[in-house]
Amino acid sequence: MWQAVARTARPMHAGQVHHRATPKPDPTPTRDQIAPAPTEPGLNRFRVGERAGAKPVIDVQPGTADRLSSAPVLMDAKHHGRMIRGKLVPEARIDLHGMTVAEAHPELIRFVMNSWHAGFRLLLVITGKGKPGPDYGPIPMRYGVLKHQVPHWLRLPPLGPCVLQVTEAHLRHGGAGAYYVYLRRGG
Repeated sequence: MWQAVARTARPMHAGQVHHRATPKPDPTPTRDQIAPAPTEPGLNRFRVGERAGAKPVIDVQPGTADRLSSAPVLMDAKHHGRMIRGKLVPEARIDLHGMTVAEAHPELIRFVMNSWHAGFRLLLVITGKGKPGPDYGPIPMRYGVLKHQVPHWLRLPPLGPCVLQVTEAHLRHGGAGAYYVYLRRGG
């Protein structure tokens, strides 16, 4: 069986001398059995100093603060400007930091719904900045679970229809560790 396979094998690099003992081919192949030698593929040669054609695109989701600051302004622009400068005083506040996700989510729902029914417009939700955990690898880990979850919860039902705008709080009200939540009229 090996002899049958060896007869159909063709050398990869024709013209190179091999120092291994090769078995003698049985019959001399005819002209029709010999395949034309493959042509050498045309490769682009690299030259030092030559610029790469296209730079890789790194698609990384922006952070929570970047997403909130680039969100369209849905409330009155004058009030929005005063709010992000810390000139408006929140009518109610809740402090979630130190809570687990399971504790914080129902508390946030209760707080926002009660505030909306009371007719409040501006709320302050304190999440804390979060603590950096151990870094185990090359992929950066975001810390501050509540800081990242609260804006998401505020977009989802039952809170989404009540909330008009969410922005990061001014430094005097907690800065990166808190959010302003501006509610729609209703209740």
